[in-house]
Amino acid sequence: MTEQPPRVLLADDQTLVRTGFRMILRADGIGVVAEATNGAEAVEAARRTRPDVILMDVRMPEMDGLEATRRILTGAPDEPRVIILTTFDLDRYVYAALSAGASGFLLKDVTPEQLTAAVRTVRTGDALLAPAITRRLVKRFARHGGDTAALHRDLASLTPRELEVLGLLARGLSNAELAARLHLAEATVKTHVARILAKLGLRDRVQAVIVAYETGLVSAGEREAARRSAEP
Repeated sequence: MTEQPPRVLLADDQTLVRTGFRMILRADGIGVVAEATNGAEAVEAARRTRPDVILMDVRMPEMDGLEATRRILTGAPDEPRVIILTTFDLDRYVYAALSAGASGFLLKDVTPEQLTAAVRTVRTGDALLAPAITRRLVKRFARHGGDTAALHRDLASLTPRELEVLGLLARGLSNAELAARLHLAEATVKTHVARILAKLGLRDRVQAVIVAYETGLVSAGEREAARRSAEP
């Protein structure tokens, strides 16, 4: 059976932005089930339409996108995945968005291909960050440590193989790269990642990366070296 395309809610106070995103998504077969011009409307629309993915602007009137994200993801029976979209590449938005439960953070200058790929990626339970944002996230947590109590996890519940997978995941390797590095099937890697998230009580790979750096499992300098060694 063919998987149904993601159902998306667009939340942005600029009509032209919503129109552009709607056209890009629909051209790729992704349905837009509702639109909102502020955070309060986004909360109401999410409860009414139950989208799979929400593209959420940060700066909106009445209620900003971060507060709307927190409300939507608190106590929702079927939590949607939220991608925060903004023109402002500011650290404080990144950490606030992740703390609110967002699964992704992208700047509005992404290409149409990147936007549709992002929606499909988070819909499957994965998570994403713009590369530049990921680099700063890694440096911050490696240097200062996490500042959110929910990120303090006990890694003792993980098997040696799961610790290995978590470490490589945090260094930036994709599932395909992990499979090649560990000589495993990609489906097996996905199972390991799912078990890691379940054991540590994490929403997605973004939180897993933060935990790996915050607990000292890996350090900032290891990321690029690991990725280079994974290249053919």
